Amino acid sequence: MKRWFCLLLVLFFQPGKVLADDSSSLEVYGFVMLDSGYDTKRVHPDWFDTMRPTKLPSVDGEFGPNGNAFFSVRQTRLGVKTNTPTDLGTLKTQFEFEMFGTGVDAGQTTIRLRHAYGELGKFGAGQYWSPFMDIDVFPNSIEYWGPSGMAFFRNVQVRFMPLQGEYSRATIALERPGASADQGPYADRIELQGVAPHFPLPDLSAEYRLGGSWGYIEGAGIVRQIEWKDTDAADALDLDGSVTGWGLNLSSNLKFSQNVARLSVLYGEGVENYMNDAPEDVAVKAQPGNAVTPFTGEALPVLGVVVFLDHNWNEKFSTSIGYSMIDIDNSSDQLANAFNKGHYALGNLLYYPVPNVMVGGEVQYGKRENFNDGFTTDDVKFQFSARYNFSKVM
Repeated sequence: MKRWFCLLLVLFFQPGKVLADDSSSLEVYGFVMLDSGYDTKRVHPDWFDTMRPTKLPSVDGEFGPNGNAFFSVRQTRLGVKTNTPTDLGTLKTQFEFEMFGTGVDAGQTTIRLRHAYGELGKFGAGQYWSPFMDIDVFPNSIEYWGPSGMAFFRNVQVRFMPLQGEYSRATIALERPGASADQGPYADRIELQGVAPHFPLPDLSAEYRLGGSWGYIEGAGIVRQIEWKDTDAADALDLDGSVTGWGLNLSSNLKFSQNVARLSVLYGEGVENYMNDAPEDVAVKAQPGNAVTPFTGEALPVLGVVVFLDHNWNEKFSTSIGYSMIDIDNSSDQLANAFNKGHYALGNLLYYPVPNVMVGGEVQYGKRENFNDGFTTDDVKFQFSARYNFSKVM
């Protein structure tokens, strides 16, 4: 890993080897960021510096004693952008990573790829924002994870952009498929051990944005095929199955005076892995009396809402305040403590003493509601952050 990383730095920081001619450009950018604060309750230890309702306790005392101070530099980021003129238009590339570990690296400070993307004319390919999401809905906050009710997913894709305007745009993409499943109380059943996911088709997504100096309104959609195959030929069961996932996302930025309202509402089925903070896409469903296929799966409906307001008091101070919600329509066969609904809210005051420097404080609130055991848990966090931006164009 260290050798690979050093090689990338050598390539990126030798302009003579990257730039095709004098009209090409290379920008190195990023920031160093410290997050610190106090969690009055307790979130999952791997997510100590975030506010994620899905990671709040599902039973009382699940993650140990309440009241924990935290410090983190995991938001720190480094990226490189290039622009190179060609006979087919400008070739644009972006390579960007941060230090926030997820997946097998959850809880760690380690290299995590954000973008690895190239674009030429109306075509693009690589890892980039999914067209189904709208990054401009993300508020001017310092909490890393962000509103739980918004679509937020950087995915590997190929895309076609027939409209590329300053205010308006249209995009169609084929994206890497994938999904997760909740087997509920049947997770340990031998019959389910041979069931494997199958994704024969890419996800198909699209967006259209219409805007102006007042802001914009955007509509996006996605459709996906989620299948599972029974690989155990030793029994008489047939557990093959499939569902169609789909989603619609309506979002907007409205600009007025010194304010920006950031809004979105999303509804779909089986699109949870495109959400910022959601559980599984598919849940097991029992079929009593069916001796051949006693279990099947169903795509879980999901509703997401984001309402935030960013306000600039002047050149030195800004505030963001708002609320987000995610609501899952659970399968009847999920566990009683399965995630059902999450609430997310925050308010902050940020100070910019000089260009490229930000310091500020934020109060964050999260709440988790379980499926049908009546258990709820909420959390309040106080966070202080300092960020130092840098950028160099060569």
